[in-house]
Amino acid sequence: MLKTIKYLIGTAGPSGYGSKSTAEQVTDNSVDLQSCTAIITGATSGIGAETARVLAKRGARLVLPARNLKVAAKIKDQILSEFLDAKITVMHLDLSSLKSVRRFVSEFEDLNLPLNLLINNAGKFSYDYGITEDGIETTFATNYLGHFLLTKLLLKKMISTAKTTGVQGRIVNVTSGIHTWFSGDLIRSLGQITRDKRHYDATRAYAISKLANVLHTKELACRLQMMEANVTVNCVHPGIVRTRLTRDREGFITDLVFFLTSKFLKTIPQAAATTCYVATHPNLRNVSGKYFADCNEASNSEIGCNRKEAARLWSFSEIMISTDFKPVFAPPTMA
Repeated sequence: MLKTIKYLIGTAGPSGYGSKSTAEQVTDNSVDLQSCTAIITGATSGIGAETARVLAKRGARLVLPARNLKVAAKIKDQILSEFLDAKITVMHLDLSSLKSVRRFVSEFEDLNLPLNLLINNAGKFSYDYGITEDGIETTFATNYLGHFLLTKLLLKKMISTAKTTGVQGRIVNVTSGIHTWFSGDLIRSLGQITRDKRHYDATRAYAISKLANVLHTKELACRLQMMEANVTVNCVHPGIVRTRLTRDREGFITDLVFFLTSKFLKTIPQAAATTCYVATHPNLRNVSGKYFADCNEASNSEIGCNRKEAARLWSFSEIMISTDFKPVFAPPTMA
């Protein structure tokens, strides 16, 4: 009860910020971002768009990957109308396609830009069952696997940028508190919903993908530490906010649900605060592998803290991005 009251009134935590803090407020004390280049996925609406706007205000050069280039161009124009000197590049990326991820990274490398920040923000809540061209369940592919490959392919650039500039690189994975709703064998459950439409449940699929974000953060942090790389990775829960995440199912029922939970909803500037705090605040130098909510370190689920599960998911992810994935979850054949 006390925790809920603190959330509702926005009581500040140890960081000095809380649930009512905005992205602009938490970046007031950020280091100068004039020499910083940031890639932000999912920046065409909601939390991602606000994150991009605030980082542009602080001087960062932005690279905005998007499936819909027209929408991304509108976001770019909106930011430029507010900050005339903002440096923004729009590029095509479909995170549900591994081929598209590889193409984006190749095109980004051709720009010969440094890379200081990678904010894996894009997310999808798919009410309808779907399989990607790579044979992967759509929610998992978009929310997790595309970001896993994107991060893997950009890591060399981030490490070299940090080494050259002496400025620590930061990776931020945007997850959700819904990851705590899943318990069980993640890979087995993913196989079930991939092989058989009858096993598909939208909320379960979303929870699996968001748990994968948490486990990815944990394992990547360990690997970066072993590499002695000057790059950190953390994950964030932005809070409850109405964004285009629910775009597949707009209507009366959705409106009713959000009305009933309105007291717990954050504004978009508040929801973007934790991402911006973790991406920029000087107090988080050398902090890695942690889970943040309301701009403060928080605890996640038991499975989200399991190093063995994190390593197991990493190994399976490597298989998914490096081979013909379809046979991995193919239905068993009768002898």
